[in-house]
Amino acid sequence: MDVLRFTFGIFGNASALFLFLAPVITFKRIIANKSTEKFSGIPYVMTLLNCLLSAWYGLPFVSPHNLLVSTINGTGSVIEIIYVLVFIIFAPKKEKAKILGLFTAVLAVFSVVVFVSLFALHANSRKLFCGFAAAIFSIIMYGSPLSIMRLVIRTKSVEFMPFFLSLFVFLCGTSWFIFGLLGRDPFVAVPNGVGSALGAMQLILYFIYRDNKGAPKKQPPIEEESMEMGNTKPLQEKQTNANGIQK
Repeated sequence: MDVLRFTFGIFGNASALFLFLAPVITFKRIIANKSTEKFSGIPYVMTLLNCLLSAWYGLPFVSPHNLLVSTINGTGSVIEIIYVLVFIIFAPKKEKAKILGLFTAVLAVFSVVVFVSLFALHANSRKLFCGFAAAIFSIIMYGSPLSIMRLVIRTKSVEFMPFFLSLFVFLCGTSWFIFGLLGRDPFVAVPNGVGSALGAMQLILYFIYRDNKGAPKKQPPIEEESMEMGNTKPLQEKQTNANGIQK
């Protein structure tokens, strides 16, 4: 049983790393253009909070036998901090102040959780407190693609919902869900069970609308987020012009 749990933990680490690295293309564009354009920095800051809390929860003195949870979320924390700092550097003044303030708030929330769990709680109460905090923000992170799923249904197009990203959301959620079940840890199993279900829904939508990967020509402009975290470009700005050059 321990070997099986460890195997799913390793697989969960690999699929989660893919998800954390998915926005690299977005940030290469931001750095190249020296502008954040219409991208939003909020998802990266919130994902950072989720990673920090999950990494803390997985530490042996908080939650025994969950070290694999700490390794991937610790790695994710470093990656997300880099994203946030790059975003702050290239964001307009108003957006820079907003993301910097949110980043500060995230660090403050994490610091409070660490302080309370270390000095006010012990043993099982510490695990419960940190587990609830980590689970809540994990569910919020997994729930972020709901807007793009709604967009797929409205436009009958999977243009903004890449197959492999949806696949790895499903694989990541499923791996950690099974890892949590085998370890009888609801704080790992429940949020990742939600992630697995949402990933499965994305895959179902993809196969329903897989033959339509472009927005309908007469579709009115819709301000929605793409599956790539933080992208808020309107549909019409993603369409190519007559020369085949993307707008």
